Amino acid sequence: MTLNKNIYLALSFVLCATYYAKAQDVKPPEKTEKNISEEIEIIRPYKPILAEAVKLRRSPDLENVRTYKAKYNYLLLDKKLELNTDIKKLQAQQLADAKIEEPTNNYVKGGVGSLTTFLGEAYIAMGKDPALQAGAFFRHFSQQGSLNKQNESNQQLSAFGRSIGEKTTLSGRANYQRHGVYFYGIDDNKPTLNPDPQKQAFNFLELEGEAINKYTPDENALSYAAKVNAYFWNDKFSAKEKQLTLTGYLNKRIKGFNLGLAAGAEFGSSKDVKTDISNNLLRINPYIKLQAGGVKIVAGANIVQEFGFSSSLRFFPAVTADFTLIPDFLQVFGELKGDVNRNTLKNLTDENPFLNSNILLKNSVEKISFSAGIKGTGGPGFGYKARFYSKEIDNLPMFVNNFTDFNKFDVIYDFDKIKLLGLEGELSVQVSDNLKWTGKLNIEDYKAGKEHNVFYKPQLRLSSNLLFVFDKKLSFDAGVYLQDDSKAKVFTANPLNPDGSYPALPDDTKEQMVNIKGFVDLGVGATYKFNSKFSAFAKANNILNSNYSKYLYYRVNGFNIFGGLTYSFN
Repeated sequence: MTLNKNIYLALSFVLCATYYAKAQDVKPPEKTEKNISEEIEIIRPYKPILAEAVKLRRSPDLENVRTYKAKYNYLLLDKKLELNTDIKKLQAQQLADAKIEEPTNNYVKGGVGSLTTFLGEAYIAMGKDPALQAGAFFRHFSQQGSLNKQNESNQQLSAFGRSIGEKTTLSGRANYQRHGVYFYGIDDNKPTLNPDPQKQAFNFLELEGEAINKYTPDENALSYAAKVNAYFWNDKFSAKEKQLTLTGYLNKRIKGFNLGLAAGAEFGSSKDVKTDISNNLLRINPYIKLQAGGVKIVAGANIVQEFGFSSSLRFFPAVTADFTLIPDFLQVFGELKGDVNRNTLKNLTDENPFLNSNILLKNSVEKISFSAGIKGTGGPGFGYKARFYSKEIDNLPMFVNNFTDFNKFDVIYDFDKIKLLGLEGELSVQVSDNLKWTGKLNIEDYKAGKEHNVFYKPQLRLSSNLLFVFDKKLSFDAGVYLQDDSKAKVFTANPLNPDGSYPALPDDTKEQMVNIKGFVDLGVGATYKFNSKFSAFAKANNILNSNYSKYLYYRVNGFNIFGGLTYSFN
């Protein structure tokens, strides 16, 4: 039915369209005797027809007075009101666990270089327990200069141990050192005087033990410490020396005060072919210390008893003071003290290894020593210290060339009081973890007593060191040491008394002064790390190739360079 209806509608639409098309055809005008043309234009106004609008009521319906009531649901919590005005702690964000690198406590190092340089070094530490530590160290260094028998070698073997208990820390060490040299000194004006230099070698064996109580915050605590040290020393000829040192310390805290007593005893003897000296000291140092409000004062006395080849009892002041003017930035300090210092063959040969045999030993006495200065920091990575000091010294030892063996040194003493004025400055600047510089300056002015000069004591000494880390693998270091001129005494005639001793007063007819020129020694080094185990190093010394001398007739080695490898392990 629906289909028929649709067909009927379609046919009707087609018929209507056909009829409409025919109605639009224009019939041509009938032929008449006279043609007439007409044009008709119909114009009328456009009248739009709008639908009826639906009006909306915009005014409120005043007759609608119904009230809307919203529905609420209440939930009452039974909670106590807390008043907390404290600032809450910030919770730190948890970081990822960092990979802990295993520390390398042990290493071995070896190197070679010019001037027949050999270096061997090793350090071994056993155990990771911080309360129980033990280790050993070995080092060998040898070098041969350009002069005849300008050879020098150093060996050291040390072992140590430490145990940290609940109340006391015990530690001990054993140390052996050997130093070998030749008396290669040469006079440029008389180069044939020393054709076959003698060999010298020093052996040093040291044993030490120490016990210290652990710190406790108790205001009335008793602190103590004790140490024993013994050493044996000898040279290649007949010189021998031994020493035993015992020291003890007690301190009692009573609130803001400290009462203490330090005591020590030194027993020593030195022997040679013609000398046999027993030299002993006993020291007692009672004191009282006050520390409060940035002020620290220690007042006491130093009582020294000499016995052995000479006997005397001496009393010296022992006072130190430290005032903090600006915390961490500026401190003012001062010290007033006196003491007796033992001169030993070990100390003298450490300073000058070209010492003669049968050396006369005396104790030096600092009658009065005063120093004052400032110290502090100027911010992160910057530290400084400067002090002025004044000393009066009796029996100061000095080196002089022997008249017969010009390349060996004797020890003489100025038998009058020597005055010393000095200025010392230290500076440390760390720009970053990759750049650090340190420097030290000493200016000293000696006024001799009986002698005309104080020998081999330069007025100016300057040392500086620079460390630069380029990256994690490559680092550089550089050091410079500068020393001013010094004076030396040379005998033109035999100055000795009939008994073989040096006279107390200088004799201008038998001696003359010689100037030892100052010098500048510059050295640089570099280290490259291949990995956590292996690294390479190189070092150059005396880059300026200065043929300077610290002691008369003994020139140091010229420019030299050496390098090698280091292996670190656990």
